[in-house]
Amino acid sequence: MHIPVLLKEVIDQIEANKNYIDCTLSFGGHTKEILKKNKPEGKVLGIEIDKEIFEKTIKDDRLIAINDSYINLKEIIKKNNFKDVSGILLDAGMSSYHIDSSKRGFSFNKDEPLLMNYGNGISAEEIINEYDENEIERILREYGEEKFSKKIAKKIIEERKRRKIKSTLQLVEIIKRIVPGSKINPATRTFQALRIEVNQELENLKKVLPQALEVLNSKGKLMIISFHSLEDRIVKNFIKDNQLELNKPIVPGEEEIKINPRSRSAKLRIIVKK
Repeated sequence: MHIPVLLKEVIDQIEANKNYIDCTLSFGGHTKEILKKNKPEGKVLGIEIDKEIFEKTIKDDRLIAINDSYINLKEIIKKNNFKDVSGILLDAGMSSYHIDSSKRGFSFNKDEPLLMNYGNGISAEEIINEYDENEIERILREYGEEKFSKKIAKKIIEERKRRKIKSTLQLVEIIKRIVPGSKINPATRTFQALRIEVNQELENLKKVLPQALEVLNSKGKLMIISFHSLEDRIVKNFIKDNQLELNKPIVPGEEEIKINPRSRSAKLRIIVKK
């Protein structure tokens, strides 16, 4: 099950009897605690793109749960007549469910179909088997910051001529022939890049940030949890472009990292609307 990251730090920003939006509801880890803090009258609008997760999320009379993408934030708010928004949480990381239980190819340690998607749309298998070499190289370089992107892309093209690349472990074996061993799995950066491309994660983040700032009340807080430099760079640029205060990010403490090692790269940035 997904463990909410930087939970205490997020809840410290919540006030009683205010309305909040959780753009990445998941199983409701953050939202459950937000509802506790903003009782008795505060409400939460929770948005979750993944239908499987959405069907298993928490239920509460003060929660409006929506199965949709947060890129439609303004439309969702209007459709549900959700007003007076004091804060918005956006946890840009994927759920542990996707790695551990979804069977969609997010993990490079399991033999699964190369899907990597949160909802509908293109799959990682289509990218690997249909995109040209230059485009695959670009994705790995830009979204995975993989210095062996050119060699990996070339090897993928060679291998797919012999047989279609359909599973995670097929892809991992190709990458291992190119990338030397290190502390992290050689496939880590490639898998990140493919996941970002499949789900348009960076483009979607760019689309939702201005919407979130627009719908917030004056002095409302936009809380963004990012997990890698590409996401954090987008957030920092957004803050600078809108002439907002760029504060030092909040990061997990040693105790949280010990309990949940996947939290170690998380950064929470809090933007206060003027």
